[in-house]
Amino acid sequence: MAYLQPEIKAGYNAYLDMNDAPEVGMDVGLLVLEPGQGWESGRPDIEIACLLLEGEAIFHWEGQSVKAIRRNPFQDEAYCLHTGPGVPFSIQAVTHTEIYVQAVKNPVPFTSKLYTPRDVMVQHAGNKNELLGTMRREIKTFFDYESAPWSQMVLGEVLNFPGKWSSYPPHHHPQPEVYFHRFDKPLGFGASFANGEVHVSRQNGLTVILDGFHSQTAAPGYAMCYMWGIRHLPGNPWQKTRIDDPGHEWLWKADANEHIFRLEGEA
Repeated sequence: MAYLQPEIKAGYNAYLDMNDAPEVGMDVGLLVLEPGQGWESGRPDIEIACLLLEGEAIFHWEGQSVKAIRRNPFQDEAYCLHTGPGVPFSIQAVTHTEIYVQAVKNPVPFTSKLYTPRDVMVQHAGNKNELLGTMRREIKTFFDYESAPWSQMVLGEVLNFPGKWSSYPPHHHPQPEVYFHRFDKPLGFGASFANGEVHVSRQNGLTVILDGFHSQTAAPGYAMCYMWGIRHLPGNPWQKTRIDDPGHEWLWKADANEHIFRLEGEA
């Protein structure tokens, strides 16, 4: 189950079911809607996040309606509707629309929120020529334990530049995590290191991380954006938890660049 790549069809495409995969404990799916089509949900004791990947759609929840537009994850920031347990909502597609869906059990009510592009927390990492610029990336967070302690999960995006690495240096944490991959071109690809295995990551593939150190990379010429979702463990929420691989800790040192092989005379 380390990597999932189902055939995509119209409607809701289920990747993970929290009841069938209790070690992950989340529902993960891709919702594909054509113009005029709609989808509704709202399940008791289940919180749900719907992240717009591309298209134009209208989100309806608790008497509110907001139209959201996104060309793709590489040109525009996202809209993400995060609804509390049992809160009914619906999504109406205006154009062809694709939405990442993530859900988890949560008996505690909370106020639903639509995260807009101005709400996205963006961290520019690896942009100071660390490791000769090979791990430059943008880490985007919609909500986490710090901003939404009532939630039982975390959701964000990582923009992985062509030929670069992310989720790097290799690290792990006890909380289960998933990466849902998108590329700027349909034939784009990369590599996903997780659970002691390596898989080719492709458009709409899902990496499931349960154990061990993990990292990602995109092939040269292809930009990758992956949605990252984490489930908090009971009594052990993910609080930017990061346990580095001891063998690779030297990569964090200020003088790491001086110890990386380069051709003689190369800066």
